Amino acid sequence: MDTVKPKSSGFNSNKSKLARTFQKVINLRTATRIASNNGICMLTSQAKVKEDFFTDRKSQQFDKNEDTKSRQQRAVLEAVVAKLFAGITSIKAAYAELQMAQHPYNGQAIQVADQAVVDELKAISELKRGFLRKELDLSPQVTLMLAEIQEQQALMKTYEITIKKLEAEVELKDSDVVSLKNHLNDAVAFNKSLEKRLNSSGSLSMFDSLRLTRLNVTHFVQLLHHALRSIRSFVKLMIRDMESANWDLDAAVKFINPDAVFTNPSHRFFAFESFVCVTMFEGFNFPQFDQSQRQPLDKHRHRLFFDKFKKLTNVNPKHFLSQNPNSSFAKFARSKYLHLVHAKMECSLFGNLNQRKLVNAGGVPDSAFFIAFLEMVKRVWLLHCLAFSFDEEITVFQVRKNCRFSEVYMECVAEEALVLSGEIAGERDNGGGGGGGELRVGFTVVPGFKIGKTVIQSQKIWAARGFMSGYLVADTVERGSKGF
Repeated sequence: MDTVKPKSSGFNSNKSKLARTFQKVINLRTATRIASNNGICMLTSQAKVKEDFFTDRKSQQFDKNEDTKSRQQRAVLEAVVAKLFAGITSIKAAYAELQMAQHPYNGQAIQVADQAVVDELKAISELKRGFLRKELDLSPQVTLMLAEIQEQQALMKTYEITIKKLEAEVELKDSDVVSLKNHLNDAVAFNKSLEKRLNSSGSLSMFDSLRLTRLNVTHFVQLLHHALRSIRSFVKLMIRDMESANWDLDAAVKFINPDAVFTNPSHRFFAFESFVCVTMFEGFNFPQFDQSQRQPLDKHRHRLFFDKFKKLTNVNPKHFLSQNPNSSFAKFARSKYLHLVHAKMECSLFGNLNQRKLVNAGGVPDSAFFIAFLEMVKRVWLLHCLAFSFDEEITVFQVRKNCRFSEVYMECVAEEALVLSGEIAGERDNGGGGGGGELRVGFTVVPGFKIGKTVIQSQKIWAARGFMSGYLVADTVERGSKGF
């Protein structure tokens, strides 16, 4: 029986041939990879790898040390700056304390504050020296904490000083408030006394029982006396307000009467009184105080004016104006105020034009000045109504300047101021005839009045260097007098 031989030998030979082929390919690729750099194999040694590793470690460690050193230097600089600012804050606090100790003066506190300023300046100087020499030996953390504490303490001291200053200012303001309250009380008391004086000098109760059929010139003279008292009270108040506003009274007098010469400064009062009288009595001889509104006289006009007189005699003028802003008396009061008190004058006396605006709007200012004006204007109005209650013609006149002074019609109110007229005295010194020195009229202060043929002279006249006034009832008018 034939045995079959396996064909393993051929299979094995093919297998070994394939293995050799793969081996050649592998060897070829390996040789190609190694053959570089002109066929020389460059292999990295283990020593070289270790050397590079240690070099990298040293470089990283050096960079880390540099960062640490930089951070330390920055921390030191921050500590130095903090200490510097803390020192400056302490100096500011010490200087504020030094200023506080000067008002009121406290010698011991001044020395302490001065020494504190010197100590802080020395500390800052030492800090500067150490910084420039790079000899700073300080712990940043500790220095920062100490600087913060020092700065907060200095700020607290500054706040305490500020509180003390504010408390001192509060005390000063309180004292000012007390002083202003006292001034207010004084002003209120003065206003009350002024009103009392006006009422006492202006009590018109004597005319309550007056009847038109019993009216005579004596009643006019009595009312004229009350009107002049209210005028003088107003003039005194006006001069006092001018002095408070730092007015040059001499310049004001020169403006009113350029030729006036006064031996006594108190006599300037008469120039201001003349100015007020000229304004208040202007148009007095016309029924409506206005020449342009002339109307034929009504046969009943005496009764109408007398009724107006009786209506306002015992009435508060302020209340009457408030309740009757369109009445003839209200229009008269507004017109006289705007003519008497110029806008510049009011602004100078009171600092504004509020009163003028209120008067123009029909209101009634609540000031002592305006209340005194109302009392004065009321009495002039009543005098006007009473004058037109007579069944005779009314005339107002004043004496011409340089007219001869007559003792029959005039009375001197300042005997010590009377001197001879300069011209007359000069003539006498030069041997000229004059029959003795004569006194001449300088200006009329209060005008004269004529009712029918009866003359009522109530005048203050400056003659030569004196002032004359008089109250006289006569049957004729002095020659040389003229209409007002």
